[in-house]
Amino acid sequence: MTSIAFIGLGVMGSPMAAHLATAGHDVTGYNRSPGKDEPLRSAGGSAADSVAAAVTGAEIVCTMLPDTPDVDQVLTGPGGVFAHAKPNALIIDFSTIRPDSTQEFAEQAAQRGFRYLDAPVSGGQAGAAGAALSIMVGGAAEDFAAAGEIFDHVGKTVVHVGPTGAGQTVKAANQLVVAANIQALSEAVVFLDAYGVSLPEALDVLGGGLAGSKVLDQKRENLLSGTFDPGFRIDLHHKDLGIVSAAAREAGVVTPVGALVAQLMAAARACGDGGLDHSGLLRGVQRLSGRTDT
Repeated sequence: MTSIAFIGLGVMGSPMAAHLATAGHDVTGYNRSPGKDEPLRSAGGSAADSVAAAVTGAEIVCTMLPDTPDVDQVLTGPGGVFAHAKPNALIIDFSTIRPDSTQEFAEQAAQRGFRYLDAPVSGGQAGAAGAALSIMVGGAAEDFAAAGEIFDHVGKTVVHVGPTGAGQTVKAANQLVVAANIQALSEAVVFLDAYGVSLPEALDVLGGGLAGSKVLDQKRENLLSGTFDPGFRIDLHHKDLGIVSAAAREAGVVTPVGALVAQLMAAARACGDGGLDHSGLLRGVQRLSGRTDT
């Protein structure tokens, strides 16, 4: 049994922490918004009333937080992980944040005697609930090996992709591909609908050929029903595409499709769709095509 602190019990973090507790680990969770700890408690874990209380004595500290400033506050703040974790604790950041900030956090961690892995995930709420996440991990190989059992309890595809920051870089690429795929699917659905084609059958055919993808498999029902309960919110994907844009500019890389889909994601937020699942990009195509009143 490993003592684990899990900071961030939101849509993704809550089931991940619960899986670790169900596997028999001693998991203490903390979430800055109250009332999010019941799934962890039901799985046999416990909840703390502060980051400091959660991480004290923990061998592994996991974070799953919305954005770079949130990770910064939790790690480096006066009541944070760096100030209260035990020496040599392994910090695993499952959040999706800036690669350059990740490298800075890892350097600070090393200076304080901690180990650090960046391990952003893909798979959304369904992947977290089913312990089937894809996890892209950056950091030292020996730390990746030490965290193997933790990853196995929350993910299905776990790959060590390189040194510190590599995990976040691969996740940025993932988010570019997913956003472009959703946008293309949304345009295809509106195009097909304009010609009166039966959408279920059309998506069956597309899914069985080269146009098929996991994005189509997972977002099919959203696109058909026009309901967009969040598995991964437009607000968060907007943030991730900002990471892509900034990192690409720093590398001198041109991402024209990425730039376009980032603007379309921003437009969706501006129209009030930020809280919807990212498959809600369909609504933007419908608006542009004059095929909706919303």
